[in-house]
Amino acid sequence: MSRIKNAFENKKAFIAFLTAGDPDYETSIKNFKAVIEAGADLIEVGIPFSDPIAEGPVIQEADIRALGSGMTTDKVFQLVKELRADYDIPIVFMTYANPVYHYGADRFFKNAAEAGADGIIIPDCPFEERHEFDETAAKYGIDFISMIAPTSEDRIKTIAAQAKGFIYVVSSLGVTGVRSEITTDLDSIMRLIKEATDTPAAIGFGISTPGQAAAMSKKADGVIVGSAMVRIVAKYGKEAPEKLAEYVHSMIMAI
Repeated sequence: MSRIKNAFENKKAFIAFLTAGDPDYETSIKNFKAVIEAGADLIEVGIPFSDPIAEGPVIQEADIRALGSGMTTDKVFQLVKELRADYDIPIVFMTYANPVYHYGADRFFKNAAEAGADGIIIPDCPFEERHEFDETAAKYGIDFISMIAPTSEDRIKTIAAQAKGFIYVVSSLGVTGVRSEITTDLDSIMRLIKEATDTPAAIGFGISTPGQAAAMSKKADGVIVGSAMVRIVAKYGKEAPEKLAEYVHSMIMAI
């Protein structure tokens, strides 16, 4: 069983996103370790990028902080190597098509695999155009994670049937960010996914409170939380690890 599939085995998975290098390399390492040790089942490592079109202002600002501290793609790989030396948790990159193209797709996925990554999410890569990335990722044993949004409609079953690792279900239209209420008909989306595949599906975008996490975990195999955690980093800076651990614990208890 792959590390990603194992994250969902006999439980609801809590998936935590943080931007690598925010606010600096050393604090970022401590933040990821705190989240892992607090019980996260899978971590998404955001590769900072100057134009993250799927992200709201909270993660955009985290990218700016990380880039300003000197974070690069190679340093992200080094960060993951450090985490992998101590932890067997599944690690998935969250990035965009431009950084992968610029770095060179084959070189990117080779280095990602050597660092110990298990998967990758590229929000601005349409399903119909995923083949170049997907095939190169597969060559190095990296799962190309599919995203299903409320606008996927007739394509939901097609995307789900070819999914690898897990499926990222986007809860709402728009960009990432904390939402007071999630009104999308996620039950219908999840039903179509389950009719097409047994690949686990996790819901993300907008989940920030234990109540929301509990509600979403009843619909899906896991929940993904990003902006709410990045806000903690922005608020507490170098003191964030302890606060992140407390937050992660509360969310895990909820699901």
